[in-house]
Amino acid sequence: MALLDSALNDQQREEDLASLKREEFDLVVIGGGVTGAGIALDGASRGLKVALVEAGDLASGTSSRSSKLIHGGLRYLEQYDFKLVKEALREREMMVTSLAPYLVKPVSFLFPLTEKFRERTYVGAGLALYDLLRGFKRALPWHKHLDQKRVAKVAPSLRSDIITGGIQYFDAQVDDARHTMMIARTAKRYGARIATYTEVTELIREGRRVVGVKVKPQEGRAFAVKAKVTVLAGGVWTSLLYKKFGLKPGYEVRMSKGAHIVVPGDAISSESGLIIKTPLSVLFIIPWFGKWIVGTTDTEYKDDPNTPVASKADVDYILTQANRVLTPRLKRSDVIGVYAGLRPLISSAPDSPTTKLSREHIVDRPAPGFVSIAGGKYTTYRVMAEDAVDVASAELRRLVPDSSTAQLPLLGSDGYFALTNKVSHLAKEYGVSEDVIRHLLDRYGSEIVTLLELTRKRPELRGRLDPNLEYLKVEALYAVEYEGARTVVDIIDRRTRIGFESEDHGASIAKDIAEILAKPLRWNAAEKKSQMEAFKAHVKAERSALITS
Repeated sequence: MALLDSALNDQQREEDLASLKREEFDLVVIGGGVTGAGIALDGASRGLKVALVEAGDLASGTSSRSSKLIHGGLRYLEQYDFKLVKEALREREMMVTSLAPYLVKPVSFLFPLTEKFRERTYVGAGLALYDLLRGFKRALPWHKHLDQKRVAKVAPSLRSDIITGGIQYFDAQVDDARHTMMIARTAKRYGARIATYTEVTELIREGRRVVGVKVKPQEGRAFAVKAKVTVLAGGVWTSLLYKKFGLKPGYEVRMSKGAHIVVPGDAISSESGLIIKTPLSVLFIIPWFGKWIVGTTDTEYKDDPNTPVASKADVDYILTQANRVLTPRLKRSDVIGVYAGLRPLISSAPDSPTTKLSREHIVDRPAPGFVSIAGGKYTTYRVMAEDAVDVASAELRRLVPDSSTAQLPLLGSDGYFALTNKVSHLAKEYGVSEDVIRHLLDRYGSEIVTLLELTRKRPELRGRLDPNLEYLKVEALYAVEYEGARTVVDIIDRRTRIGFESEDHGASIAKDIAEILAKPLRWNAAEKKSQMEAFKAHVKAERSALITS
């Protein structure tokens, strides 16, 4: 299979939209979250003709608003969901070692104990099982028990008056939005057509069979796309899309809101992340590039899935739970960022709390030529994609190869480890610091060279976007020319994480980013003004929980 250009940009989008108009596809995938992108990659790498359409930006929903963890789900052991945990741990190991090692990194967590014997025995047994379920070929260390003195050294911010010891274990973390985007770019590399900001308005039928979709690009007229199978990976929009398409689902999707806050690095003193058992679930305190992400909540959500935001009550809950074990206590004034995402959970019992709902996924075939998938965890996206394509392939009435994505590194992974040995050489060649090279390697992997080449003719792009954060100006240009960014919000919230890492949500640099985007996207003055107004409205909504009256 000949590999294609993986760049996502304005020209690519126009070409792919033209292809959608004139060609017939084996699969058309609805949804550009991690599962939809994974389905596009799985199908394209099997040699299928695939198109992906997304109403907004890649990962603009749940897939950019997670806890940024690649994990087995330690708390699911309490629900006896051993199959899910084992599956997720296997996926975690593959991502850390081969599939996306530059994006998925090990992170340690400390489980603080408040009892000397019973709790240590119970939690220790759970973590031993957690380690055993991942098998003996593992990239992350085994858990270890710490006494009170050692815990005080590892995490001075834990209250010494109630903490009697702890157990340290390892999981992994990821920039979820970048990871999803790189899956989509890898799918593009293997031939998938990708059209963002393109909404599916209806299904096309011949009798009972679904034979394609009608789509409407943001800036153009609606047109038909022919496809042998339509695959819906709509996440929290699944039930709404079923209703819109006039189909009866074989399951119910319920939405659970997970809110997070971000605090400065010096607000908590710890060498390790922390996990705290709460009355309802667990709370993570996660190291994040010199800051801390603290969350999450798990509450049923019945409002508009397009606009989930954290509430003041969410922030208060997170602070209250964290402050049970922290000293000094976190204050509302410490919070510099906040975000909320929605989990699409499968439910057969409408009255059960969302904390009790399984994180398993389900594949549905409500009509010939139509397949949907929902539920699951971010960590198991690859397995979900494989299952969806397996079911869809049965509709094609021909032999389709098995999935190969377990052996298919994402774009940027090949050569990454070799480049980590050339940090000083790259720094000298491109006139930047070694810290900048390390920052870029952990965001772009082996694609770093393409990005750095943009600075040869424009050395001013080596400067920082925000003086307090590591992102470079060239990253904004690269985002629009290679990563499919089409708005200021795309760059501030997803191609970078300035949206929750800076105290002003990126307001001070939004105009500069708009200027970088204007030329490649051919914006006039009116469009630039519209972009800035949309950005301001977005910031106001996102930060509403932090506004004190």
